Amino acid sequence: MTTAAKRKILIVDDHPVFCLGMSELINKAADLCVCGSEDTPAKALSAIQRLSPDLVIVDISLKESSGIDLMGEINIRHPGLPMLVLSMYDESLYAERALLAGARGYLMKQEAIAVVVDAIHQVLQGKVYASEAVKEKVFQRLVSPHTAADTSPLDGLTSRELEVFRLIGQGLSTREIAERMKLSIKTIGTYRERIKEKLNLKHYTELVKAAVHYLQLTEK
Repeated sequence: MTTAAKRKILIVDDHPVFCLGMSELINKAADLCVCGSEDTPAKALSAIQRLSPDLVIVDISLKESSGIDLMGEINIRHPGLPMLVLSMYDESLYAERALLAGARGYLMKQEAIAVVVDAIHQVLQGKVYASEAVKEKVFQRLVSPHTAADTSPLDGLTSRELEVFRLIGQGLSTREIAERMKLSIKTIGTYRERIKEKLNLKHYTELVKAAVHYLQLTEK
């Protein structure tokens, strides 16, 4: 099969070694080729316009923004473009958000080597690639949006609040988070207070401890 006939895959991830390894793996498939890799949302959007990929692989954690925000922007600019999330973050918390943001699949990076080519093929065929538990959770949320969740209190955080919570766990200051997310310090402060309220945390030190603990659990 000629390169022109292969389905083009764009990788959006800020880990160069992972991008290299994933590119080599995908390029071994007879009908697939990686047409590019980018590490920021702005570069990714430019590459989509320039390269016209058939599918975009997106990480949740990116420089300057989150993968969730990027997928929302891709949906607006390129409706119908298939997206597959490859992330180190636990699917129990992020997969539902990713699918509702427009992704057609969610795959943990630990599993990617074994199944990523199959996942890409399924998404390109119009199917959804995710665990049965995730599919059931999304379905229940869609048909019964007001049903009390039987999962973590973190489910009550918006995607932006969860991103702020994650960055707090990484040790970033309010100013650093504001610069990373391209928001004002005041806005980040508001998110921080909302997180404390939703998680029933009284002090900033409690928030930091909870965020660090969360990061240890999700990035194990």
